[in-house]
Parts: sequence; C-alpha cells; structure tokens
Amino acid sequence: QVQLVESGGGLVQAGGSLRLSCAASGRTSRIYPMGWFRQAPGKEREFVAAISRTGGSTYYADSVKGRFTISRGNAENTVYLQMNSLKPEDTAVYYCAVDTDMTLTKRSSDYDYWGQGTQVTVSS
Repeated sequence: QVQLVESGGGLVQAGGSLRLSCAASGRTSRIYPMGWFRQAPGKEREFVAAISRTGGSTYYADSVKGRFTISRGNAENTVYLQMNSLKPEDTAVYYCAVDTDMTLTKRSSDYDYWGQGTQVTVSS
C-alpha cells in the first residue's frame, strides 16, 4: 500500500500562484512516476501533469501548459505542482497519484494509489 498526502491548496485571486505538495509513504521502496489530476464540481476528473521516475520527463495538459510546473522533491516519491497565472477555471480539488506500473501516462485508470485531494479556489 502507498499512502499519499497532498497539501498547499487554498484560496487565491486570479493571476496568483500556489504550490501544491504531495508526499508518499508506505510501500515506497521504489520510485514511481507520479501525476496530478483535478476535479471541478459537476465535472469528471481530468489530467493535469505527470512526471517520470527520474524527473527527466514531464507531461502536461494543454490547459495548464506554460503556467504549471511539476517537479520532484529531494525526498523519494515527493512531487510538487507550481501553479502560476491561476484562472477561475483552475478551481477544483487537486489529487496526486502514483503509477506502480512505472508508466508515464495521463490516464487516471493507470494510477493505482490516490491522495485525498486538496482544494484550490481561484476567485475572479
């Protein structure tokens, strides 16, 4: 089992920035690809960004490209999401996830473990 805990969400004005963090614990003897997803009220969960085991490869949704940056922390299986130039449409619950099959993917069904989510609200 892998447990994930997100933090860093909050309320910010449009144009502002937030940095989300995610730390994994439990079965973390291996380093996994990790991803961020989000879900707005009444909408399906959507892919935001993903990062490879080494951090050398990243993958972004078109809607956040150029504004969000995913990165790995110094501790194993930690990941950050730096969100700049936030828009009201970025309002959602943000989740981090790990893929124990070692693939870099945007499909939520490929991820095995999920955090509880952290709320991001962007006011206009």
